[in-house]
Order: sequence, then C-alpha cells, then structure tokens
Amino acid sequence: MADNGSGAAPSGRRKRADARRNEVTLLDAAAAAFVAAGVDVPVRDIAARAGVGVGTIYRHFPTRADLIVAVYRHQVEACAEAGPALLADGGTPHAALARWIDLFVDFLVTKHGLAEALQSDDAAFQSLHAYFIDRLVPVCGQLLDAAAAAGEIRPDIGAYELLRGVGNLCVGAGGNPRYDARRLVELLIAGLRLH
Repeated sequence: MADNGSGAAPSGRRKRADARRNEVTLLDAAAAAFVAAGVDVPVRDIAARAGVGVGTIYRHFPTRADLIVAVYRHQVEACAEAGPALLADGGTPHAALARWIDLFVDFLVTKHGLAEALQSDDAAFQSLHAYFIDRLVPVCGQLLDAAAAAGEIRPDIGAYELLRGVGNLCVGAGGNPRYDARRLVELLIAGLRLH
C-alpha cells in the first residue's frame, strides 16, 4: 500500500507506544497491589490503582496467572536492564553493584508476594525461575566482573551465589519488624570490598 501522507503510520506507532505505557502502568499497579495485599487482591483494586476499568485488565491479562507472570517478567526485565545502565552512569563499579543489589532487593520484596503463586502447579509459572536465572545472573556477573577488574572487590565471588545469599537474607525477615534485611544486604555488599 502506498503512503498517501495521511500520517497513519505515526498514529499506529503512537497507539502501540500508548498501549505499551498502559501495560506498564497496569503491571506497576499490580505489583504494588501484590505487595500490599497479596496476589489474590481483587482485580478491581488493581484497576483502581492503575486508573483503568476492570475490563482493561482482562483485555491485557485474561487470567490472574497471566497477570502474575507478566508482573514477574516485567520486574525481572527492569532489574536486568538497570545493571548496564548503572555501570554506564560513571560511578564506581562497586557503587553500581550496590545500587543494583538494592534494586534486586526491591524485586525480591515484590516477588515475595508472588512466591506462593509461583510454587503452584499452574503451567504458566513453570519457566519463570529459569527466566529469572537466565536474565539476572549474567547482569550480576557483569557488575561483579567490573568491580573485580577495578580492584574494588574480591575476584572469587560468583553471581549466582551472591544473588542466592541476598535472597536468603531477604527471606529471613518473615514479617519480623526487628529484622532489617536491607541493612544486612548492605553489610554483605560492603563486605565484598578489598579495602
């Protein structure tokens, strides 16, 4: 079809960009609702947080499992994309690693609300752990390698073991207000330094 100069293509791209922004808004609202009230939070509450109708959520995510998977993947992607961006910001590699681990802790807090659903037998959740490992371990490895190459941390720390350790510290909170997982993670990251 010939371009008649009507501007249809830019409008189509704009709609796709708008649709993507709307989906991100829905995913962020769902993540916040999951943290506040668990994955069984009523869809109307998520819709209210996102400023949309319930039908809009069902149009994007026909089932609750679809929404949970999308929230999980969205947050994994945000965490994965943040690593290289933090390294490029010009601070020290150790500072980039510390900031990224802080984002990872935020992700784990949200994931904690999803943990029970993710352990169910629902086929939609089967590949999520592998997806998590495949996306985040290399990013953590890149940050560790940069900090080790800069002489800021020990060179013998594996990305998987660090992420697993951070995860274990975050799980330890278990609703205990006296347990400050974020503080313990900060101590862990500070302890990686060589000087």
